[in-house]
Amino acid sequence: MGPTAIGKSKLGIKIAEEFNGEIVNADSRQIYIFMDIGTSKPSIKDRQKVKHHLIDIIYPDQLYSVANYKNDATAAIVDIMSRNKIPILVGGSGQYIWCILENWQIPLVEPDIIFRKEMEERAQKYGIDSLYKELKQIDPASAVKISPRNLRRIIRALEIYQKTGLRPSAVKMKRGVDYPVIIIGLTSERKYLYEIIDKRVDNMIKEGFIDEVKNLKNMGYYQDLASMSSIGYRQIYEYLNNLIGLEEAITNIKYETHRFARSQYSWFKINDERIKWFFVNDEYEDKIEYTVKEFLERI
Repeated sequence: MGPTAIGKSKLGIKIAEEFNGEIVNADSRQIYIFMDIGTSKPSIKDRQKVKHHLIDIIYPDQLYSVANYKNDATAAIVDIMSRNKIPILVGGSGQYIWCILENWQIPLVEPDIIFRKEMEERAQKYGIDSLYKELKQIDPASAVKISPRNLRRIIRALEIYQKTGLRPSAVKMKRGVDYPVIIIGLTSERKYLYEIIDKRVDNMIKEGFIDEVKNLKNMGYYQDLASMSSIGYRQIYEYLNNLIGLEEAITNIKYETHRFARSQYSWFKINDERIKWFFVNDEYEDKIEYTVKEFLERI
């Protein structure tokens, strides 16, 4: 685990090759088919070297919840372990990772399209803050963990309450897993992290990110989809719709990705004693390899 662009995918592949493992994706954007460059998916070559689970499993206009992920990832882990291999959870989506590691008990609340549309219309008319205030009154514990700007997650929390009558924070009970786990976190100085983020964004543009979004648009995957709210896709859509210039779009992607990376540390806390943190430097891979080897020898 760790912030975006830090090198999680590369490390996961290295560990999987070294210790006979398979990777379970824990990135909430890499689940979408056709969204490759903007989500920094592992290459086809990397996926041929090491088997990856839960990449390219739904189309951009399909709905997928944390409860869906919990079921699918658990099934993948059981499958991997049944073949005497090591499951390696790799990603930066906090909800995806902790729902597995803490074994959240999540009710499978089906999406209510009518309710969501009503909430979106209310947000447009009265502002997102009106919904966020309602969530704070209903469930302060959930509100603390959701950005006041994240309309999709605010609506989902209200939807769970509306469907079940239970506070979202109460239904996500934590029971823990019954198998040994080692949690490895990658981190770096913020200046260096921003530099590698900016370099990745520039490479995405060179690799054809604009054409990827054009193709999605031509296939009918429009800007109002949850998948298209992802950082990068949203800004390139604005560029394609002549709302902003390309340089402004690129600058906005970098800025929003910096902000997102900072927010990821609210899920992956540096002082969380469960996480073994490693600073990304010339020697970190060898140190992690030794740590993993020592862990596997003990179990």
